[in-house]
Amino acid sequence: MKHRLLLPALVLILLGAVGALAYGRLWRPLPVRIAGFEQDVPVRVFGLGTVEAQVLSRVAFEVSGTLASVSADHGDEVPAGAVLAALNPASQQARVARAEATLQSAEASMQRAEAQRERAEVQHAQRLLTARRRRELASRGVGTQEAAELAETEASTAAADLAVNRADAAVARAAMADARANMLAERTALAKHTLTAPFAALVIARHKEPGTALNPGEAVFTLIDPATVWALAYVDEGRAGGLAVGQPALVTLRSRPDAPMRAEVVRIGLEADRVTEERRVYLRCRDCTGRPVLGEQAEVRIETGRLPRARIVPETAVHGFDGASGTVWVLRDGRLARQAVRFAARLADARLAITDGLPDDVPVVTNPGPAFQEGRAARVAAP
Repeated sequence: MKHRLLLPALVLILLGAVGALAYGRLWRPLPVRIAGFEQDVPVRVFGLGTVEAQVLSRVAFEVSGTLASVSADHGDEVPAGAVLAALNPASQQARVARAEATLQSAEASMQRAEAQRERAEVQHAQRLLTARRRRELASRGVGTQEAAELAETEASTAAADLAVNRADAAVARAAMADARANMLAERTALAKHTLTAPFAALVIARHKEPGTALNPGEAVFTLIDPATVWALAYVDEGRAGGLAVGQPALVTLRSRPDAPMRAEVVRIGLEADRVTEERRVYLRCRDCTGRPVLGEQAEVRIETGRLPRARIVPETAVHGFDGASGTVWVLRDGRLARQAVRFAARLADARLAITDGLPDDVPVVTNPGPAFQEGRAARVAAP
């Protein structure tokens, strides 16, 4: 008898539990949160990058030698043309002295050749006059034909000697020009034993010390122009469409997370990274403080625009988001429904701004869950 009564009771309990569960899942209104409206919403894109310098130079000597002195060090600010370092000039000074002596010898040789040329010109002119007079005398029968021919031969010889002396003078002038050019080259090489700053610079690194034997092109200092320091940020291609030169931004250095600095976009790379699918964006700081540290990590937030009024929903509340549109849950007459909407912008904090495609009096749910179904009753729990 007890067993007969127990079975119906279990069935009733089971049916009651199923009914309660069905009521809870199908009929009891779900508490949901809805998206609110915001005014003057800034649209920002995020980028991660480093501090760099547009003008950076690793200066070095153009000639080899032993580093004799170093006049600058890490952290120094040097004006343009300031002496940074010098090589031992003894051997090059000897070459310059030899070149100067060679030039003096060439000048003396040229002067001698020019004097011989002038002498040859005078002799040639004299022989020509003598040949003319003797020819005239021979034609009048006063002089002999043999004397006239001898004078003409001497004039021709003087012309040949003049040509030789003119050639010698030209060779002497060429030798002097070569000696002068060689002296200029040696003096230029001597000047290259002194390393100077190519622009007003900040010394970032000093690579060599006195006594070091250097090869041509071996860097001694790394210099930057402090006025050209900027941040190089990498921005995802999917969010880079609204970027433009001149847009304001905030740059936060890793060493100073509590002190973001105002900056401005000054260049946008025309070639994206094919592997990371990111674009290079360069920003110049407008109120920077302290000395730059090249290579320091920087977070960049660029303001690409502002929305006068928008409804903001988290990206997790959107189904099928393709960068411009997606589907959200809305409340219609107290029941859940799906609604396709378009988004005006994707914010830096992973939220989306709805500006059209949905009336203002239709609430958008921000906390969808697995129990959501079309037509399921719901109630607003919190804005």
